[in-house]
Amino acid sequence: MSSELLGEIEKGTRVNSPDASIHDGKEGHDLEKSIYDIGDINIFDPNRPKFKLSRRIAHFTWAWFTLPMSTGGLALLLYAQPHQFPGLRQIGFAVYIANLVIFTCLLAAMTMRFVLHKGTFKTSITHSREAFFVPTFFLAIATIITGTQRYAISEGSESSVWFISALFWGYVAASLFVAIAQYSYVFKTHSLGLQTMMPTWILPIFPIMLSGTIASVIAETQPQMNAIPIIIVGLTCQGLGISVAFMMYAHMVGRLMSRGMPNREHRAGLFMNVGPPAFTALAIIGMANGLPDNLDINMGMVLDMKIIRPIAVVGAIFLWALSLWWFGIAVVSVALSPPQYFHLNWWAMAFPNTGFILATIAIGNELQHEGIRWFASVLSILLVLTYCFVLFSLVRAVVIQDIMYPWRDEDVLDGTDN
Repeated sequence: MSSELLGEIEKGTRVNSPDASIHDGKEGHDLEKSIYDIGDINIFDPNRPKFKLSRRIAHFTWAWFTLPMSTGGLALLLYAQPHQFPGLRQIGFAVYIANLVIFTCLLAAMTMRFVLHKGTFKTSITHSREAFFVPTFFLAIATIITGTQRYAISEGSESSVWFISALFWGYVAASLFVAIAQYSYVFKTHSLGLQTMMPTWILPIFPIMLSGTIASVIAETQPQMNAIPIIIVGLTCQGLGISVAFMMYAHMVGRLMSRGMPNREHRAGLFMNVGPPAFTALAIIGMANGLPDNLDINMGMVLDMKIIRPIAVVGAIFLWALSLWWFGIAVVSVALSPPQYFHLNWWAMAFPNTGFILATIAIGNELQHEGIRWFASVLSILLVLTYCFVLFSLVRAVVIQDIMYPWRDEDVLDGTDN
């Protein structure tokens, strides 16, 4: 590693250490102005120097896993469409395969970063900003597991059923560890002011919450001896996730009330708030439907099976409304002041909204309401267009070096976090 790059990383570590990571009000924006110029380089100058890949890879952050996270979500959405046409499932399968390739490539690139630039692994998982994106790695795995269930598991394959079950339990263990370990580290190390609250604070609880979504997808194909424990654990994890999300929502609303909307460069992240209630609505319907019809209610079951599914639908509608509200807030926020530069948090316009549409489809199917289904189909088209737009913007940003460039990624605090 060159001495110039070492100096750059040392500056980044100093600026972004926990003790120096919180910048509020005018002081934060004064800092923003002071760090944009690195020596004689203005990072927003279109004619700034171009760097080689070996140097740029140091800024390949965990936030990149929002790409396979969103791609896997798109594959699931295509599979769940209420209005199928010939070839749609094949397109979904192609997206699923593409997601596997993308995930593998990103994993290789992240490994290259840690190998070529010593010390960046520890820095990345303790950083006051980038570390919040570590859970997107596990969210990408969640979409791979659910996509595998939908596209790769053949009916009647006993070995495949047990394989998916093993993946589920492994994922639950890993995501629970992340939820506890990361929040414990943040509570112990960082001093994050309410004025700096961003939806990324929810991300560490997101993977364990999606355990419920995975359970809702795989339970229906599991034998009863496997399905019941999976659904119970899935419901428990989903409840944990949405409960922590509700606590975070209180901080988020307080931050919006006291400080106003986030900086324009981070407003797309508000779409993350759409995800928790949407995926919970989807999960409780899926898990209710995954319960065996012939389940003996005398085996410790508290509720009659005849009322579990209607209660699940009512609860899903309740949560869907909250998701809709956050969706509206995010749309208005971005529309009032669109971001000027591309950031990987733009993928928040894809994955959480995928959950919102999937929940809409699930509710429409349960109510047998064709209007809701067509509404979901229209939203699906808009989401595909959004995905393509964000993907194009990502490729363009990489080519013109708007990202993977010093001081332009999640491995620094750019002063716009307020």
